[in-house]
Amino acid sequence: MQQVSVFAENQRGMMEKITGVLRSEDINILGSVTNDSAEYGIVRMVVSNPAAAVDALTQAGLLCHLTEVVGVELMDEVGNLNQLLQALSESNINVNYLYLSFNRETGMPIMVFHSEDIMEVKACIERKGYTVL
Repeated sequence: MQQVSVFAENQRGMMEKITGVLRSEDINILGSVTNDSAEYGIVRMVVSNPAAAVDALTQAGLLCHLTEVVGVELMDEVGNLNQLLQALSESNINVNYLYLSFNRETGMPIMVFHSEDIMEVKACIERKGYTVL
């Protein structure tokens, strides 16, 4: 699964600009997280068409790139995220960040997360019986 990361100045109207570019290209935001500092922020998103999003955002003057992330469908039950994170921890895998999306067809939550070795993460998760998207 690919994530679009946008590096943007922390200024009024920037989120509107980003979402406006995506809207004009008919690209749906499926999940996102925003981290900011005093001057710049990083908007990380899974979208319906990552390559087109990067092209459109770049043409709009924004610095962005694609990153491989893992999406894992979980049952919406207490403790499921903790069990997933324990499985990764037991395999000595660090999670750099995570955020929530959901499967529009099933309504089930999808945890999107980034780690250094995506292939190792996918193998670990599949061994534990989780569905990797």
